[in-house]
Amino acid sequence: MDGFLDETCGGVTELRVHGVSGTPPAGTLGHPHPRLVAGDGTTGFYRRWWESDRPSGDHPDVPGVRHREAYAWGNLTSGGRTIALWLLLLPFSLANLSYFMLPRPARGVRLRHVTEAAQRLFALLLTGTLVGAVTRASVDLVGWQCTAAGRACTYDTAPGWVRWLGVLWGDEPSKRLAVTALVPLLVVVLLWWLARRTWLRDERTVPPEVAAQDGVLLARPRLWHGAAPVWRLRVVHVAFSIGSIAVAVSAPFAGTATGLALTVANAGVMLAAAVLAALPSIARRLDPHGGQRAPWWLTFACHVLRVAAPVAFLATAGAALAGMPTGVAGTAAWWLPGVGIGTFQYAATVGLAAFLLVATAVLARMDRREADGEQGAAGVGQGGPERRALGGMGAWVVLMVAVGSANVMALGLLFWTATFFGVPAYPASQQPVGGKLFLDEAVWWTAALVPLLLAGLVVVAVVLWLIRRAVAGRLAPELKPYYLERDDARVVARTWALAALTDRAGLVLGVLTGIGVAGSAAVTVIHRLRLFTPDGGLAGLLASAGSWVMVAVVVALVVVGRRTYRDTRLRRTVGILWDICTFWPRAIHPLSPPCYTERVVPELMTRVGRLAPTERDQVVLSGHSQGSVIVAALVLQLDPGQRARVRLLTHGSPLRRLYAPYFPAYFGGAGLGAVRERVSWCNLYRLSDPIGGPVFRRVDPLAGGQRDAVDRFCWDPARPGPGEPLPETRWHSGYWLDPAYDAALDRLIIVKPAA
Repeated sequence: MDGFLDETCGGVTELRVHGVSGTPPAGTLGHPHPRLVAGDGTTGFYRRWWESDRPSGDHPDVPGVRHREAYAWGNLTSGGRTIALWLLLLPFSLANLSYFMLPRPARGVRLRHVTEAAQRLFALLLTGTLVGAVTRASVDLVGWQCTAAGRACTYDTAPGWVRWLGVLWGDEPSKRLAVTALVPLLVVVLLWWLARRTWLRDERTVPPEVAAQDGVLLARPRLWHGAAPVWRLRVVHVAFSIGSIAVAVSAPFAGTATGLALTVANAGVMLAAAVLAALPSIARRLDPHGGQRAPWWLTFACHVLRVAAPVAFLATAGAALAGMPTGVAGTAAWWLPGVGIGTFQYAATVGLAAFLLVATAVLARMDRREADGEQGAAGVGQGGPERRALGGMGAWVVLMVAVGSANVMALGLLFWTATFFGVPAYPASQQPVGGKLFLDEAVWWTAALVPLLLAGLVVVAVVLWLIRRAVAGRLAPELKPYYLERDDARVVARTWALAALTDRAGLVLGVLTGIGVAGSAAVTVIHRLRLFTPDGGLAGLLASAGSWVMVAVVVALVVVGRRTYRDTRLRRTVGILWDICTFWPRAIHPLSPPCYTERVVPELMTRVGRLAPTERDQVVLSGHSQGSVIVAALVLQLDPGQRARVRLLTHGSPLRRLYAPYFPAYFGGAGLGAVRERVSWCNLYRLSDPIGGPVFRRVDPLAGGQRDAVDRFCWDPARPGPGEPLPETRWHSGYWLDPAYDAALDRLIIVKPAA
């Protein structure tokens, strides 16, 4: 290749790791011509290429002396078109997040293990919620109701691709159910394929073996190696899903010997999956170099389950296609009859949520007591990483957000299906049937909650606006000595006040979750006691409005997903969500979008070893935004010998602002304190940054200007000179262009190899 490209190792390497939205290598390097020097098109290490034989500009690469390198990992979350489908998997990702938010007090090990089992069962029911929605939409609304003789899908105006079912088998419901059951089955197969594809790509990567390990959780090699447990959990979730589809086909005919036997067999598959999900060993991660293996019987049970589920489904579908008697009890119902499994799943969800609420509260209380006793032991300043978001209840709140979003998607699909093929109807309005497609009363009551949540969201938005205005009013006089021109102090104050609203994220989650949980409890009591029905009056108006809102949500997801599939820039924007959600492994939900860290950390460990093979070599890990979280986790995974050659430079870092409060067991005082003790570290932050902040304490003039060994404050917007206009605010970006960055980098470099 003509031109200049430094591919040497050794010396001083500034290894830049980008943050969210998949910043291209050219932007990370600050150079228009990046070239891949290691890795592949999915993840890779890039360096600068110059057209001339000699590099020019600031800090040019010098072979064997000094290099600037960028690690690009964004394609793991925004590179492939399949991320268009990930939008539907958000509840699954939230379930995994909740696992790592769970408090881990030393005295609460047994309670935590039981709580983790409950979390795995809750995650299994989330799968059942979404797969059950597709099953109800296809098997119940279309297969049982719409294509029955004389119903909406048998009219001449009905789409031909469903009308044929009513024409051929209008009086043979079992055959219609067998055919329409293929739709949810294909959805499950798609989920399995996506999960297995990313599992093969990412989670089977084995991290290099290290000589010694730190005691903190982030230093455990098994944290980033989930090949076996994710496989076992995937078997369990897929089997549970297939069993639930088959039960929907066989349950209406449980009055016959064949129907009863098939229903019991499929329900047995679901029960076996639930039992396996509750076992501690099903999700236990083992050190990849420790020589340990999972119990043989557990692997054998998973293999049996992965065979039993499709065999039972095929037997059910075969019997249904052969024809089951239509004269048994229940087959004349207007909507799909069952055997109470849906009611049982709902009761199980409510019961698990109640248990998780109590258990998480107990663990959080124990954790707070231990943290109060150890405060200051790690050198954390006042207001440091020991702060717990939502009082330590983040795990439970996020699980409630997960189940809430899952229900909005599920019910939106049901209302959309009923609207597309006919008219959504309340069960009490049976006659005349006509084009009505019936949704049970619980569905309508849930829809009535949606307008209340939207109203709560509006109230929260107003409160946040008032908070911003109050904070800006307080900041403006304090900023006046630093921004002297015209109205600059007020402009900067409004900017900083807006960025500070990120610290209110817990308030937003807590209020909306409280409204949702309280509303759900209220409508459950009203529904069970039959106080009144949601088919008229204010309740009917709310239910109708909520149904349309949920249909709009589903349509919006489809539109965004379609555009995401085609538009690379939109994929990067949507990928921001997955950059944040999929940092953590698939600990309890194997069908969620994949954890990129299980590939990124081993690759970075290997690269650091190659870049700094001797004691005279040094690597400065420069992490921006989410990249700062990656490099902090990486530092604790390195061999002590390698770690001695590493320095850490973070900027725009959410470590304290978001990760420490929500994941204190991993990024609290012990975790961040361990990083500070083991490497030289500098962190740059701005008060205009809505994501990043100080790691240990504020050192800006507004906080007293105290010095700290790690944190450094950067003015943004920069303070203008007399008569100069106010510079543009950089917010969360452009740290690499800040003069403070070069100064921090020079301070960290202690190895000075000869040219």
